[in-house]
Amino acid sequence: MGNQKIRLGIIYGGKSSEHEVSLRTAMSIMQAVDANKYEVTPVYVQLDGSWVTGETLAGQLPDKIEALRLSEKTPAITEGTETGQELAVTSKSGSLFAMNEQMDVVFPVVHGPFGEDGTIQGLLELANIPYVGTGVMASAVGMDKWMMKTVFAQAGLPQVKYVGLLRSQWEKGQDDVMDRIERELGYPCFVKPANMGSSVGINKAKNREELKHALEVAAKFDRRLIVEEFVQARELEIGVLGNEELMTSVVGEVIAAKEFYDYEAKYKGAGTELSIPAIVPEHVSEQIAEIAMQAFQALDGSGLSRVDFFWDEKNDKLYINEVNTMPGFTPFSMYPMLFQAAGVSYSELIDRLVQLAIERHADKGRNVVDAEELD
Repeated sequence: MGNQKIRLGIIYGGKSSEHEVSLRTAMSIMQAVDANKYEVTPVYVQLDGSWVTGETLAGQLPDKIEALRLSEKTPAITEGTETGQELAVTSKSGSLFAMNEQMDVVFPVVHGPFGEDGTIQGLLELANIPYVGTGVMASAVGMDKWMMKTVFAQAGLPQVKYVGLLRSQWEKGQDDVMDRIERELGYPCFVKPANMGSSVGINKAKNREELKHALEVAAKFDRRLIVEEFVQARELEIGVLGNEELMTSVVGEVIAAKEFYDYEAKYKGAGTELSIPAIVPEHVSEQIAEIAMQAFQALDGSGLSRVDFFWDEKNDKLYINEVNTMPGFTPFSMYPMLFQAAGVSYSELIDRLVQLAIERHADKGRNVVDAEELD
């Protein structure tokens, strides 16, 4: 793209309980980009699903979260034209429109369902626009904890015991479900919606009464549920950066004041301490880096991911917990801080992610789409 500025679209917000998290992430990224390299176009997906945008930000970036709540006076979509790049979306009226902003690369930071589950990634694939982060398949698998654990098992990665079930199974036979969990996992255990991030809807159960409540809460968020055995362990995290050639960050540790690293702790810093780098033996750090890259490759990841682990220090056993394919970029987020500790600055991290998106898009462009070309 020579010396021209890269036109970077940042899509944020979304129809999700993680809407506010997404705004915080978008704000952090916008404040970190180099205005000499990028022209930023904010694209806000409102809670009702409508898309709006502001003018291209050539230098003056928003400094308050509220500035990102763009009004409907600045629609992101206009009636389709015959020229230029078009990203088709539907308006509130149900009509088909096209994105009126030209973008070289899109950085989607819509967290949770409809954002990091492959939905927006699929839209950008159809529009043939390079975008930061994992593709459709990896995003979808990374969002669904049940499916992710299935992939981990196939790859032979160590993980805690778990039970996966459907909301309909819970509703049809609550006692049978709880009996199975008690038999296979015991107490305490963690109950999670399979398709939520940021620790939304997660509860720890120490007895049957708490288990019932936890399952009822999780079932409000998703039709697929996961119950995991509790392991007395330290929570360790590492960042992965790259497409096929990968680098990892230092290992960090989350020391939560509460019983687990919940939403309040992640995004409001409620009594949480982050240790970067984590004080762990060298062999543990090396094993974490190796397993993280294996998990990233098993999901066919690209761009970035944060991989979370449990380390049973007493028995020196390591368990992979999950891969977060679109980790947050807030002041309390681990991913950028882990790479800063590894020598990659915030702005450099964004530069690399944008370049990785362009490289991945170019590589996909090599694929033959017309079989007659092979003749």
